[in-house]
Amino acid sequence: MIRIDAVWLAVQALDMRAGTDTVLGRVVQVFGEARPHHAYLFANRRGNRMKVLVHDGFGIWLAARRLQQGRFHWPAGETTATLSRAQFDALVLGLPWQRIGDDGIIRVL
Repeated sequence: MIRIDAVWLAVQALDMRAGTDTVLGRVVQVFGEARPHHAYLFANRRGNRMKVLVHDGFGIWLAARRLQQGRFHWPAGETTATLSRAQFDALVLGLPWQRIGDDGIIRVL
């Protein structure tokens, strides 16, 4: 599979019609650069769709996810956030990832 060393989350909504070049442009605008082996996450305004752009060192991967029910738990107030693997796994399932610490222990009820 694709190696991912870091996961970055952009808070500002993205138009889900955006293609690879548009999303890559947004990554550079928001994060300053697209680093190899990093994943960049964006959600739509309603919070039920997400796009993930990954630079694998050779090219760009763009994937989309849509929840049939509920919304992704997206942070507010910040411009970007970083996630651990456990937090990313919770986010893509629609779970409140902010409650999961780096070691997988739930810290806030």
